[in-house]
Amino acid sequence: MSERILITGAAGRVGSALRPLLARPGRVLRLLDVNPVPPGDDGAEIVKASITDPEALAEACAGVDAVVHLGGKPGEGTWEELAEVNVEGTRTVLDAVVQQGVPRAVLASSIHAAGFWTRDDVGPDGLLPAGVSPRPDTYYGVSKAAVEALGSLYHDRFGIDVSCLRLGAYRPEPRSIIDLAVWISHGDGARLVEACLAAPAPAAFRVLWGISANTRGWFSLAEGAAIGYHPEDDAERFVASIPDLESFDWSASALHRAGGGFCAMPLG
Repeated sequence: MSERILITGAAGRVGSALRPLLARPGRVLRLLDVNPVPPGDDGAEIVKASITDPEALAEACAGVDAVVHLGGKPGEGTWEELAEVNVEGTRTVLDAVVQQGVPRAVLASSIHAAGFWTRDDVGPDGLLPAGVSPRPDTYYGVSKAAVEALGSLYHDRFGIDVSCLRLGAYRPEPRSIIDLAVWISHGDGARLVEACLAAPAPAAFRVLWGISANTRGWFSLAEGAAIGYHPEDDAERFVASIPDLESFDWSASALHRAGGGFCAMPLG
């Protein structure tokens, strides 16, 4: 019997990168996005719909074993659009999960939900625990903190297994000095999602850093390791290609805070 996984936001940057890495024999990917999703040759089921459409989401969740919810507005925006897409969209997805009896949901949060935590806040091991309370750095960060709160609510109310991924810089390779600490490779992103999909019973609510095993990282990966996330990549491998490394001001506040430059950008 095939496993069926619904991925929302499948046409987006993260969804497009994860799709080929999550495809495998015995698994059917159901790919939902308001934008066109290429059909591909992986046998995926394509659904064109908005995550704010309750009927479409209920239909999309029918018969799936888990939902990987990546849909939403990426980056800062107006409060109105972030509230509608990221917050209301996540509530709509979780309502459909409950309605259709889906036992597991993986929710894309962001490092920006905790952006104002600093290197001064790390524990004795020099690492910031994954479960620290939200300290959002933008309206976008607030919307992702709300995603986490909704995940907590729906776990406690309905017993769903919920993983919230505080994703860092998810791209093929790090592009900046800040990325050396917060980068997550495409491969490690897939390994993290797979660990969440295979997390053992009983159902739990968990918050995890979506970060690779970066030499300069200061984010705890112990919580991910507890469910089988073992990242294999390190941003340090790309250090020679990072621009302005020698002349950079290492005391810059953007390196001190989890949210980097988001902590100083205008709201909205």
